[in-house]
Amino acid sequence: MALILKSSAFGEGARIPSRFTADGENVSPPLAWSDAPPSTQSFALVCSDPDAPRGTWYHWAVYDLPGTLSQLNEGQPRVAGAADGRQAISDFEEPGWGGPCPPQGDGDHRYRFHLMALDIPSLELPEQATCADVERAAADHVVGESILTATYSR
Repeated sequence: MALILKSSAFGEGARIPSRFTADGENVSPPLAWSDAPPSTQSFALVCSDPDAPRGTWYHWAVYDLPGTLSQLNEGQPRVAGAADGRQAISDFEEPGWGGPCPPQGDGDHRYRFHLMALDIPSLELPEQATCADVERAAADHVVGESILTATYSR
C-alpha cells in the first residue's frame, strides 16, 4: 500500500472552497492520511503553489508531526508549535496556514499538499525555519509520500 492523503473539503484536482482561501476565512483545510510505511517516525506536510508569478510560493509547512498521527483538523492555529508538531514560516513571512490568493485574472493555480512520511522523529530545524527549509531537510528521510493537488483562481 502507498501513503494516501485526502481532504474532506475537496478532492484531487478540485477547486479549493473559498473558506480556506484569502477570499474567505483563510483557515487551513482538514487533511487525513492512511497507509504510512511501518518505518514512519514522523510526518512533514508542505503546501505550495508552483504557478505563482515569481516562482513557487510556499503557503504552509507542518513538520515533526508524530508518526502515529493520521490527520490535521480544519483551522490549525497560526503558531509555530501547533498541530502536534511545528509550523514553518511561509512566504507570507509568518507561521501557519496562508490560504490561496493568486493574482486576479491569473487563471487556475495548483496547490500541492505534499505529505512526507519520514524515517526520523524530528527534522531538528531552528524555530524560524521556512517551508523551503522543511522541504529540503525532509528530502533525505522520505520513506513514503503522497501529493494532493487542488486548484484556485480569482
